[in-house]
Amino acid sequence: MAFLKWVFLIFSLYSSMPTPISSNPSLNKEALAQIPINFLEFAKKPEILDWMVGLRRKIHENPELGFEEYETSKLIRAELDQMGIPYKYPVAVTGIIGYIGTGQPPFVALRADMDALAMEELVEWEHKSKVPGKMHACGHDAHVAMLLGAAKMLQEHQNDLQQGTIVLVFQPAEEGGGGAKKMLDAGALENVDAIFALHVSSRFPVGVVASRPGPILAATSFFEAVINGKGGHAAIPQHTVDPILAASNVIVSLQHLISREADPLDSQVVSIGKFQGGGAFNVIPDSVTIGGTFRAFSKESFVKLKQRIEEVIMKQASVQRCNATVIFDEKSSYPVSLNNKELHEYFRKVAGDMLGLENIVEMQPIMGGEDFAFFSEAIPGLFFFLGMKNETQGQFHSGHSPYYRVNEDILPYGAVLHASLATRYLLENLPKHTSPPKGSYHDEL
Repeated sequence: MAFLKWVFLIFSLYSSMPTPISSNPSLNKEALAQIPINFLEFAKKPEILDWMVGLRRKIHENPELGFEEYETSKLIRAELDQMGIPYKYPVAVTGIIGYIGTGQPPFVALRADMDALAMEELVEWEHKSKVPGKMHACGHDAHVAMLLGAAKMLQEHQNDLQQGTIVLVFQPAEEGGGGAKKMLDAGALENVDAIFALHVSSRFPVGVVASRPGPILAATSFFEAVINGKGGHAAIPQHTVDPILAASNVIVSLQHLISREADPLDSQVVSIGKFQGGGAFNVIPDSVTIGGTFRAFSKESFVKLKQRIEEVIMKQASVQRCNATVIFDEKSSYPVSLNNKELHEYFRKVAGDMLGLENIVEMQPIMGGEDFAFFSEAIPGLFFFLGMKNETQGQFHSGHSPYYRVNEDILPYGAVLHASLATRYLLENLPKHTSPPKGSYHDEL
């Protein structure tokens, strides 16, 4: 097998080198560049592609919300068992951590999120969600299938991994549950030097990937405020303390935080998505509930914005003779997703060898949030988007739409990028740690 010969040659070179391969002029760059190409040939085999498609469809038919991914986790473990890949389970309720390689450093991690969304699927197709009110509307089913595809490729060539360990992170509860934080707290990235993750995207065509160094996704959080007044008949407002008027002034003032307090070059957003109060046309209610999100691209701006949101709500309510309480949802608060600059250059090199540099897009930051941020805050990380748009296959809606679809043609691309990023990382980096992860990871815990 040509692939095995290439990998064996590279690892033989690596084992004799006193310095990292990435800085050694004698590195066989042609051999490294061939790795993703050969992996792609493997992943596009009908039996491999059909297997990944089948996994993705099984998961899609049976969506599970955050920390409820028991059947999804069971499916993943069955596949890992069949491949002979050892793992830890459970980690953070339903999470799984698999290991491929020597069990020795360096350690590099690949992450896929597993959870679905609480919404009804409106796409009519053979493998539509079988669970009312739940749907994989953000592509996490595809993420799992691609990481399992990468695992199959890597495991088949594990004997050629003369150095290092690849850590497979199957993460629960990305959609608002902070599953990454719980996995991190459980030691999922112990001794890991770098972590990679991808997200399918309808913004970019098939065969295109997008990322950027530095901040790529914003820090995000949710808040809710209850503004209490005194209800009464609409005909005699002087006998009431109107919380609707107070809430309206609060909302307008919150927008002034962005237009008049934030640096125009420091992107920030406050959005109100919830306004509940009253049930009759002619009655002023006793209270109003509002809620929304706020986002920023630096920790300092995020903390300051949170402080000012609370101050504005409390003081504006007071001006209108009301009182208010403000609650911030800490479980749904994510830090800024930061891409390590060196890993970004490395990603461009690997993806460029596979897809061509012309298909590597440096994108603008997005105000959306991702709990991968907890991982990339703890260790060097790289998050990128995998294009799946194909005009001949109709419209592909953005995430969190009931009409969301995944273009299954992209499954080999994601699997190969995972496998190639991990393989070449082990080849191009010397160990930074001297001990394997603590405890046994051969069987379920």
